[in-house]
Amino acid sequence: MSEQRQPAAGADYALEALCGRIYERHRDTIKVQKPHVAVANLVRIVEAVLTLSNRHGFHATTLRDLSRAAGISMGGLYSYFDGKDTLLLMILEQVADAVIEALEAVPEPVRADPAEHLAWLIATHVALSETMQPWFVFAYMEAKAFPPPARKAAVASELATERMFAQVLEAGVRAGCFSVADVDFTATLIKPLLQDWYVKRGKYRKRGVNAATYAARVSDFVLAALTPRPAAESETPLPAKASLPVGKASTPRNPTRKRKVD
Repeated sequence: MSEQRQPAAGADYALEALCGRIYERHRDTIKVQKPHVAVANLVRIVEAVLTLSNRHGFHATTLRDLSRAAGISMGGLYSYFDGKDTLLLMILEQVADAVIEALEAVPEPVRADPAEHLAWLIATHVALSETMQPWFVFAYMEAKAFPPPARKAAVASELATERMFAQVLEAGVRAGCFSVADVDFTATLIKPLLQDWYVKRGKYRKRGVNAATYAARVSDFVLAALTPRPAAESETPLPAKASLPVGKASTPRNPTRKRKVD
């Protein structure tokens, strides 16, 4: 992967940093006033809910289960949220914010080249989902059971990500480096390739493929599919069939027919 395709370094997407962001966003409703205490407990809560959901599903996980796993009393949990749906939205909001923030941090030299920009977006998304893998898997696996507000937020996040890819595809078409009939549809086809890394990461690891290698191979595959073919290559005529002299029809041979022995 070229240096331009490397995701930008900067924002911290470790568990504690993400929970710190959750605290800042919901500071007015979280009843714990000391930031270091609140963030430490949010780390325990989020870590527990991601683990339990991976084992049993978020819908089947009760607040009592979460209380035991996090080591926080039921009353303590209610100091941070008023129910499971609020906790769900807290997590989904953070995933959506992280994706938009990371994909918008494109370096200017990369932004000027649509092909490099697209490869950079792919590499950045894969790197982010590697860092936040439990969060991404949670959002993906629990989507079917989301209540309406959470489902609406998840759909909006997915559409926002696809739109960012579509805008780069549009720029590539204008610059003549991409041949795309429908940029929005093409953007939706790229998204499952990104999801495959964090949903089926174990499969690729068994093949010796890490996140950087996966991103590079997906980028090469996508760019090869989008690059316009030369006119001579796309309009190469099929070879003409050999013609037989008039009056000499060809008789197909029967490979199973035995040769007559004199």
